[in-house]
Amino acid sequence: MTQTKDSRQRRQNYQFSAMNSNDQNCQDEEEGDRETLLQDSEAPVHRGLAGLKGELGNILLLLFLYILQGIPLGLAGSIPLILQGKSVSYTDQAIFSFVFWPFSLKLLWAPLVDSLYIKKFGRRKSWLVPTQYLIGLFMMYLSLTVDDLLAGEHGPDMLALTATFFLFEFLAATQDIAVDGWALTMLSRENVGYASTCNSVGQTAGYFMGNVLFLALESADFCNKYLRSTPQPKGMVTLPDFLFFWGAVFLVTTTLVALLKKEHTNARVNREETQSVKEAYGLLLSIVKMPAVLKFCLMILTAKIGFSAADAVTGLKLVERGVPKEHLALLAVPMVPLQILLPLIISKYTAGPKPLNVFHKAMPFRLLMGLEFAFLVWWTPHVSHEGGFPLYYYFTLLLSYALHQVALYSMFVAIMAFNAKVSDPLIGGTYMTLLNTVSNLGGNWPATMALWLVDHLTSKECTGAEGQSCVDHDAAELCAKLGGSCVTVLDGYFVESIICVVIGFCWWLFLGPAFKKLQDEGPSSWKCRRRSYY
Repeated sequence: MTQTKDSRQRRQNYQFSAMNSNDQNCQDEEEGDRETLLQDSEAPVHRGLAGLKGELGNILLLLFLYILQGIPLGLAGSIPLILQGKSVSYTDQAIFSFVFWPFSLKLLWAPLVDSLYIKKFGRRKSWLVPTQYLIGLFMMYLSLTVDDLLAGEHGPDMLALTATFFLFEFLAATQDIAVDGWALTMLSRENVGYASTCNSVGQTAGYFMGNVLFLALESADFCNKYLRSTPQPKGMVTLPDFLFFWGAVFLVTTTLVALLKKEHTNARVNREETQSVKEAYGLLLSIVKMPAVLKFCLMILTAKIGFSAADAVTGLKLVERGVPKEHLALLAVPMVPLQILLPLIISKYTAGPKPLNVFHKAMPFRLLMGLEFAFLVWWTPHVSHEGGFPLYYYFTLLLSYALHQVALYSMFVAIMAFNAKVSDPLIGGTYMTLLNTVSNLGGNWPATMALWLVDHLTSKECTGAEGQSCVDHDAAELCAKLGGSCVTVLDGYFVESIICVVIGFCWWLFLGPAFKKLQDEGPSSWKCRRRSYY
């Protein structure tokens, strides 16, 4: 759920920075603008609403919009597991992993969403309404074509499937930008903190329905075992049915939002937000040019290489070795309370002046969990019995995943706290979006590379057909035609797991101390000088 963490992190950082904005200074050439902003941030916002009860409708609307946002994310997360059941190569999985990149690249077009709009219709509705209409229509179209994409004459059409879902996630990322921006003005100052709750709960619920619930209902084995009295050859829901249903939900609800919901304006937030495309990209350029920011970006882009095999490949390897994909997805259910509590607990240790210390301390533990996952993958076929797995196996898997979540969230919350600490409050939205997007990208590119390398590091030999090999797909097909079979001699996943852990510990030992020293940079190293871009 990297993608959900990205938007959740940006929203939490914005609120954290806003609460501490009076304690920070910005080297702004326009001192009068800064003083006006900071004075205005102390003034109450009167919207004619009586506390939380008066804004319950807005909070429920935000929650629903974030639920809708989680559906495409969950569906995209379920496709690799479906593909694994079709025995696609890990190179093909690497190609499909580009689908998750829009949430790491949305900063490239976020200034357009923030700056271009139809004033009479509303700053955020100008993008939210057409984007959600496109998502709904796209899902209906996809319901008619997805089976052909997944079951071509020569297997799944990976390029067409990747391009289709990339566009799908691009629209979802654009909706994310619009909803996050609208959350700031939809709620009054006293209730704006609930936007983060709506984001976290809504995206988690949407992802659960698009991933865990869908995979369970799509599985014939799961439905026959737990939900039916009479076995059937198919699950209770198919992917086309699921896509068509949610496409209709998007179209109907978007129409209601367009007709019934008026977008209120908030003078304070409008002054904080970028007013032109030129200014937005100018601010991004000025932030990236700052030495401290550039150093942070380069280091965070490489910090997650050590986790790439464990995070990107382990789940697919477990499915390859017989673990039902719906059972693997259901393991995420008991993790939800843990994922809610962990940020609250860890934030007590990252609230001080040196949050990256927590990041550095958690890193070796998370690297070692990569070796633990490799052991679980090796162990899986040894405990399989008549196509099933004993209860203690799933308990071990669940415990390992829970320990991994502790390390993952320790690093995640530490980065979140650091980004909030150093971000310039005057341009906090743009600043933190940049830092969080770079952090997200730092996890996506190693994951794609890890998937791509698995096949290249795997060694196979042809048995039963003398003189043949299995060096590539064509050679493997020839081996099978001549009555042989390709047998894995060395699984590239295990090789990659060791390589990643070694690289990770090298980063921790040699670059980790320099990464922690970024906390010692003075406030002036992180504050940018605004100029006129008009």
